[in-house]
Amino acid sequence: MIDLTARQPASDPQALITALTPSARFEGVRFETYRPNPDFPSQQEARTSLQAFLKGAQVRPGGFRLFRRAKPEGRGLYLDGGFGVGKTHLLASTYFAAQGTRAIMSFQDLMYIIGALGMTRAVETFRAHDLLLIDEFELDDPGNTHMANTFLGQLMPAGTSVVATSNTEPGALGQGRFNASDFQRQIQGIAERFETHRLDGPDYRQRGTAPEDTLSGADYARWAGRQPPATLAELNHRDLNRHLLQVHPSRFAQLLSGVGAVGVRELTPMPDQNVSLRFVHFIDKLYDLGLPAAFTGAPLGGLFSETYRHGAYAKKYSRCLSRLSEMVREGRGVE
Repeated sequence: MIDLTARQPASDPQALITALTPSARFEGVRFETYRPNPDFPSQQEARTSLQAFLKGAQVRPGGFRLFRRAKPEGRGLYLDGGFGVGKTHLLASTYFAAQGTRAIMSFQDLMYIIGALGMTRAVETFRAHDLLLIDEFELDDPGNTHMANTFLGQLMPAGTSVVATSNTEPGALGQGRFNASDFQRQIQGIAERFETHRLDGPDYRQRGTAPEDTLSGADYARWAGRQPPATLAELNHRDLNRHLLQVHPSRFAQLLSGVGAVGVRELTPMPDQNVSLRFVHFIDKLYDLGLPAAFTGAPLGGLFSETYRHGAYAKKYSRCLSRLSEMVREGRGVE
């Protein structure tokens, strides 16, 4: 059995850069496997827009470049929609349908890379890319607002195109999280680089139901018995939270390296926002990696404070509960 609390993954931005491909959960998706909700035409329109975006690609001597012009400049497409409407599916599908040099990453991973390499090296690292795909684009503070504006401002005019997804329309990024009005020029500069497409619709993971309940002790024991013991990581929720506070979120994937399944026992409500946000990012990474997971303890709906669930990070918490529900359903064996 693997003890996650004994792991202290080291910082390695180069390893992160070489791993910028769709995660295990999304490695098999394609445009053809996306199932738009017929009641919400914007979902089909988003797929069509992405396919049209890629059709502008042309091969030129010495390499590939999107939308070849006399002065080639990268274009931007921004998918704005709630959680559970398939934005990450579409983003990964774009990766597989594109030609040339491309990379896919979360916005948080991009910020970590820029912070670790410095702006100049980060821009040089990605200047040779034809396409960057950025999931969960969100501006949490003035620092990443400035970094994102500078990075895109140096990269896109040189020819790199960008597709981003977010739960917030680009012009409203940062609202409620910091004094965004003081940085409106930078936020607007980011927004103007993208054509925005809105995806409407309900969370497909909920299928019209309330969040899944956590597993009973007996169900959890059956789930754990089906996992290979050598790659199973089991731990108490409180121990997990204490350890996550000691590990930078950009290293959560390394923390889970070689793990085949994760069992978290005795989920308890998290009144501390710092603890809650670390847990949210851990669940995002666990979900992206497609690892089997099971949870016991408090009902999912009571994990996060109502104050936080309706505050600046409400969409992060809602996405986390949606993904937790899907993983619990998978662990229970419910399709």
